[in-house]
Parts: sequence; C-alpha cells; structure tokens
Amino acid sequence: MKTFNTIFLLFLTSMAFAQVGTNGEDRKEEGRNIQEYNLTIEENEITLSGVTAKGMTINGGIPGPTLEFNEGDLAIINVTNKMDEETSVHWHGLILPNFYDGVPYLTTPPIKPNTTFQYRIPINQSGTYWYHSHTMLQEQKGVYGSIVIHPKEKTLDYDKDLVVVLSDWTNEKPINVLRNLKRGNEWYQVKKGTAVPLSRVIKEDALGAQFKFWRDRMEGADIADIYYPAFLANGKKVAEYPEFKTGEKVRLRFINASASSYYWMDFGGGNPMIVASDGVDVTPKYKNRFLFAIAETYDVIVTIPEGTLEITATAQDGSGNTSIRLGSGKLYPATVIDRPDKVAMMKQMATMDMKMGAPALVGNKNSNTPEVLMQKYGMKMNMDMKDGQMENEMNMEMKKDVMPMNHKMMQKDTTSFNYDTRKTYFNYDFLKAKENTTYKADIPVTDLLLNLTGNMQRYVWSLNGIPLSETDKIKIKGGEVTRITLNNLTMMHHPMHLHGHYFRVINENGERSPLKHTVNVPPMQKVVIEFYNEEYGDWFFHCHVLYHMMGGMARVFSYDTPRDERMKPYPVQNLIDETDHYYSWGAARVGSNFNELLLMSSNIRNEFGLRAEFDYNQNAEIEVNYNRYLNDWVRVYAGVNTETSTPDSYDTFNTVGLVGVKYFTPYRFNVDVSMDHQLRPRIRLDRELLIFPRIFLEGEYEYRADFGWVNELENNKSYEGETQWLIGASYILSRNFSIQGNYNNRYGWGGGLSIRF
Repeated sequence: MKTFNTIFLLFLTSMAFAQVGTNGEDRKEEGRNIQEYNLTIEENEITLSGVTAKGMTINGGIPGPTLEFNEGDLAIINVTNKMDEETSVHWHGLILPNFYDGVPYLTTPPIKPNTTFQYRIPINQSGTYWYHSHTMLQEQKGVYGSIVIHPKEKTLDYDKDLVVVLSDWTNEKPINVLRNLKRGNEWYQVKKGTAVPLSRVIKEDALGAQFKFWRDRMEGADIADIYYPAFLANGKKVAEYPEFKTGEKVRLRFINASASSYYWMDFGGGNPMIVASDGVDVTPKYKNRFLFAIAETYDVIVTIPEGTLEITATAQDGSGNTSIRLGSGKLYPATVIDRPDKVAMMKQMATMDMKMGAPALVGNKNSNTPEVLMQKYGMKMNMDMKDGQMENEMNMEMKKDVMPMNHKMMQKDTTSFNYDTRKTYFNYDFLKAKENTTYKADIPVTDLLLNLTGNMQRYVWSLNGIPLSETDKIKIKGGEVTRITLNNLTMMHHPMHLHGHYFRVINENGERSPLKHTVNVPPMQKVVIEFYNEEYGDWFFHCHVLYHMMGGMARVFSYDTPRDERMKPYPVQNLIDETDHYYSWGAARVGSNFNELLLMSSNIRNEFGLRAEFDYNQNAEIEVNYNRYLNDWVRVYAGVNTETSTPDSYDTFNTVGLVGVKYFTPYRFNVDVSMDHQLRPRIRLDRELLIFPRIFLEGEYEYRADFGWVNELENNKSYEGETQWLIGASYILSRNFSIQGNYNNRYGWGGGLSIRF
C-alpha cells in the first residue's frame, strides 16, 4: 500500500508539472498534432463601448481571437503585419523556445511592415494564457488576445468555458499619454476626481501626513496614473451571455490584458471558486472578491443561479468598471467597489518610514513576513522541479484540499472597506498549490534584492534606482535557484512578470506556495519569489504596467549562452532605446500682462529646454539650455541667456553663457542656482500646489545679483540686485487648457490662458 501511495503521488506530481511545461526539455516538434492560426495586425477605426478611436486590431477585432490548443500540440502561428510600423507578439506565460518568446531585438526579430513571421511553439502545458505586442505602447492600442490550452485529461468539474479579457481603453495616442505623464501634469487625476487638493487634506486633518509626503517629494498616496474613458470585458462595457442555463457550472477564464489597470473582481453569487492562477491549477478556494493584477490570469468556476449572475471588474482607484452577465432572468447584482479614501491611505502610509520601503515588515519576526516565510519554506526541500523526484516524506494533505460544493449564496463582502482591510487582499495567501513546490536542499541558491523604485515627478521607473538603459544583464547559472526579494519603495502597485519561467511566490502556505509567472508587489511591501534555472538565452523581467516598463522598470536575466544566430541583424540596443526614448512637450502662458513659452525634450538622463518671456512693451528674455541629470533630483546645466538691455526696446540685447544646477527639493520646490560668464549669480525658486479640486496655486521667485566682478557698477555701488516674482492661480479646464490669473512685480496684474502641448 505504501508503494502504491508513493507511485500515486509521483503520478500526480508529473501531471502538475506537465501543466506548466518543462523548460529545458521536450522541445521536439516531431510527432505532434499541428494546430495552426493566421493572425493579421493592422490599424483600424474601432468603436469600443461607444468610444471611437484609431486602434490596432488582430483579425479585425479587439481583443484578438482566442487561440485554442491541446496539451502536446505544435502551435504554428503566422503573424502578418499590415501596419506602417514594426510589431511583435509575446506569448505570455508559455514555456517555449527562447527564439519565439516575442521580445523584439532581445529574443525574436521584429515583424517588419508588410511581412509575416511564423512562431513555432511545442505546447507542454495547459491552462489560460494570453498574447500581446511587446513593441513600444502597442498593447494599449489593442494588440492582445487570449490562449486556452486544454489538458490531456480533464481534472476539474464544469460544464462550459468562457474567456473574459479585461482591458482599459483610451482615445489618446499612448505616446501622448506617456508624454503627458512625463511633463508632470495632474490632469488625469483631476479628470478622474482622484486628485487630493490641500483643502480636503486640511478638512480631514491630514496636514501632517501631507507634509511627510512632501518631505519625501511625493504629492500623496497614488493608485493609478491614467484616465480611461472605458473599461472593457471582451471589448464591451457590459458583456452579456444569456445562453448559460440555471445550474450550469461555467469555468470563467479571466485575463487582465490592461495596460495599467488593476481591478477589484466582485461576484453577485454563483459560489465563485478559484481553481487556477496564471494557468496553474491551485487548491480550490471560494472567494467572491479579489484584487486582479495586470497580466495575471484567474480561472473561476461559478454555478449559474435562477437568473442572471453579474460579475463586476472595478478599476482599483474606483474611476470606472465593466460588467459581465451570465444567464437570463432576475439579476444577482455584483458590487461596484467604492473609491478608496486616498486621504486615509496617506495618513496610514505616513506612519511608515517611506524612504526605507516595506518598513512594516522589517524586523517583525512574529508575523509571516516574506523574510520569515523564506527562512521557513524557501529551499526546505522535498522535490526537484527539474526531474520530478519526490521524497517519501512529502505530505500532500489531500483531504484538506477537498472542498464540498455549497450551492447556497455566499455571504457578500461589503461595498466599502478601509485601507487596512483592503491591504489584506494584496497578498497571495489564498493561493495554495496542489502539490509541494519546493526544490531540493542541495541546489545552490543565488539571492537578489531588487528594489522597485521610481520618480513620479519625471515619470522614470527603475530597479535599485537604475533604469534598464543604464544597467547590464543579470547573469544566472543553469542548475541553480534564483531567489529574488522584490521590495517596493513606491506608492504604486507593480505586477512583475518573468518571461519563460514559473516562480514560487512564497506565502503562508509554505511548501505549497503557488507557482506564477506574474506577481503583484504592493506599495511599501516585499514579496519573495524563487525559480529554478533550467533555460538558455536571455529572458525579459519587467513591470507589466506598460508605462512603467517603458519608463525603465525592467531587467534582462541571462544564462550567458550564445545568442541565436538568427538574431545577429537585430541589436539588443534597439530594445533598450525604447525605454530611453526622447519625449517632447511644451507650455505657453498667454496673458494680458506678459507672455511665456516653455519647450522641453527629455529622455532618462538628458534634457533640452527653452524658456522665453516677453511683454507688450518690447521687453523680452530667452534662455536655452542643456541639462544632465546626475540623479533623480539633481541636474547640472549649461546654456545661453539673452534679454533686452534697454527698457521697452528690442534694439539692444545682453547675451551671456551660464552654468548652473537644478534641484528638486524635499517639500517639492524647484531650485535653480546659476552663474553667467559675467560672474553674476542667480537663484530661482518655484512651486505649484493643488488647493481646490481644479484650482492650482503657483509661485515663482528670482533674484539676480551683479557684484561688479566683471561689469563696472554705477555710482560706486557694491552690488546691483534685481528681483522678479510672481504669484498666481489657474483653473484647469482640460488636458491642454487652463484659465490663469497672476500678479508679476515687473508686469503687474494680468490674466489669460495657459496652453499645454
């Protein structure tokens, strides 16, 4: 009997690993059933939920078609690019040959305009996955779709399948969205109603917390960066499926294909039971609400009630939602989750030392922190992932995993919950692997610490303070375990995705910690993951908030094996250059007292700027400079300044060269200190502050002195000084326009229009 049990456990284990593939093995194409698809990517005008804009479609639609395979198939997918720009397709979550992973210039050639590329993928796994472009910001424009892989043997009890692809949609060009984020405009928060003005902070007695955030150069607790006019399920605001009948068990295959939106999933009934995550079966868990990170997949089995079962997906910041309705008749409504109280969040987070990151977890040896869990369960081994060998002492606790179906409606979660309650949804303790997932104790382990870092002011994102364009590959060795502590030092959630591998997310389930390909790292918290190194080639690791990845939050894990010969014409630098792109923007102040023009062009490290100011009496000043960022907050610059030297006349100008340093200080002041070639020092100071929901207060101060070190001073003065200052307010009308009024000590009172472009 003991022998039989051992054999039975080994059999179950082999089934589990077949579900997620074998990295270094079984890549042969011979003897497999061929399943072939043709995909065409092109630009089209498309209307999604009443929103019409130009998008990128796959076979004419958004999302693209569902690709279905059986475990053991050979997938042949021909992708034709009918656009005027390059494209690509990454097969998210699939264990596949490195050459077909789909990251252009790193692993796979880009698909040039009017060409076709063929992907050939031996399917050694089963579950729910998806595909999307990995070229610039194309994913936001619609290049994504779903993948369903059926197992050799059905292991779950359900009647029907439904794929649900969640996404966010913007009418703007994604490149303009990123440009707007980089220029530091608060319009998206204002538009969504999620901005927190000073008036509200004072009203809710949070001024102390606000000052602490300002001290650390942050405006406040942030959740989501972008305004979206539509959140979609299978391309619809409300996706209806009346064909499902009462009593049917439906396997809902949820995919979060959003560019930058997390969702609160809520079920109006149906006894929702999570049965898989990221394509891997887990111990069934009844759960009627969970936080759904970008790029994850969850399989949930529901039982259709006598009526219509509603499921809502509400954007994490409460700015919108989409609904899925199954069945017909009486509606069992799901909950649209209330907006989080950002002021309460800010007050809670202000109790932490935000400079340190995840401080609430440090040194707490009495709770299940990532450090404690790692010590207990990271490499306390019973099994080798590579060869599937398992020690006899493994205890699978199979009886505990048996969950009887209860067809009564579950007790509903409340619509409102505070920040502390919401935080309990941020971990993965509800996910428990069906089998032991640990590795053998004698396998070498390499520990890495990756701090998730960013600069919201400039919208630059990084790991350990270094963006992708300024770092080398992370070398790993086959036959070892790589363990990564992901320490989030930012106010944002980050869904971290590793290509070509599955990793353990160490949680309170210890030896049965789940396997995933994407993991959410909450603000100011840590997550520990580990994976067995059994691959070849280079593999991308990045935040799956599309705009964070494009801002530099990415790395390349490399086995330091020879590069595929087919990639010689495609330099990796082209991939890196995508994250180090130059973005340009400008602003103009058109007023009754004076006018001002500002032009900027910047990448991660370099910035070119022009500032011009002139009134209606022929007084003008123009400055052009080049800035070099030394770090997130300090830049040095050199430039040329010219201004009229005769009042009310363009006849004569004084032109000087200058060098200086700019510093974004604690409490969010911009300080500019410079010296021109006539040895005249200058200091500038400015600050902008949201005081009411759409009203900004601005202040500028400039002092310039001439000590006579070069110029001769009149009347034997020891120095000459010039002061200019401005105080004003603006009412933001739209993304690009504000009404403004100000007082300038040089030009007097005035008002007009502010234009951003």
